[in-house]
Amino acid sequence: MTIDTYGSQILAEPEGKPPGSFRQTTQIRRPRSICFGFGSYRTAWFMAHRIREGMSDTSHKTTGGLGGAGKVVEADESYVGGKAKNRAYKPEPKKHIVMTLVERGGEAHSFHVKNATAKTLRGTAVKAANRKSYLMTDENAAYTKLGREFSGHGSVNHSANEYARLGGFVHVNNAENYFSIFKHGVIGTFYHISEQHLNRYLAEFDFRYNNRSGLGVTDGERAAKALKGIEGKRLTYRISREAANA
Repeated sequence: MTIDTYGSQILAEPEGKPPGSFRQTTQIRRPRSICFGFGSYRTAWFMAHRIREGMSDTSHKTTGGLGGAGKVVEADESYVGGKAKNRAYKPEPKKHIVMTLVERGGEAHSFHVKNATAKTLRGTAVKAANRKSYLMTDENAAYTKLGREFSGHGSVNHSANEYARLGGFVHVNNAENYFSIFKHGVIGTFYHISEQHLNRYLAEFDFRYNNRSGLGVTDGERAAKALKGIEGKRLTYRISREAANA
């Protein structure tokens, strides 16, 4: 596919939704069948994953790039998947755990983790966040020991309806906001995300969050960065369907 093909889909707005919303694979397929001569769902699905592959940049996620001295990093985890009440007589769908770390006024780095134990959450956090930062979390006991490795640790007790304290300094509202955006995208656009492709969808949401207009990034700059990310990456259809490589 040509650079024009990628660029047109990165810049294209979804049909019937506000600017900046996410696009379904079927919305990629329909106009392309007219403009570029192919309209199969499989081709559109594969193209969407190739764009997400270009948006992924794992190098900064393992170098402690978030935060730093005097900065605040919020950490939180959430479960992604359907609810039993919406499944009628079908088995309850498997939940997938996602951990996100958000630097206040900066970027978000999100990860699909196998469980929410203290060991797993610590291993993820220390790779992505600078331990000279102040760490903010909720009341999850798994963060207690981890917090001692940072310059400071503050927590809020959501179970007691506490969402901010110390004049609004201690909170995880940015991390909660990230999950709100992510889950609205899943429910309103994608409907279902398989575990094997979860990391690619997280890469897309991270990219959009980290290149949002609130950080001064224009639509053109965002598209140019996404196109730049495609360089040196090769994703075949076979690899895109293999869980081990997703």
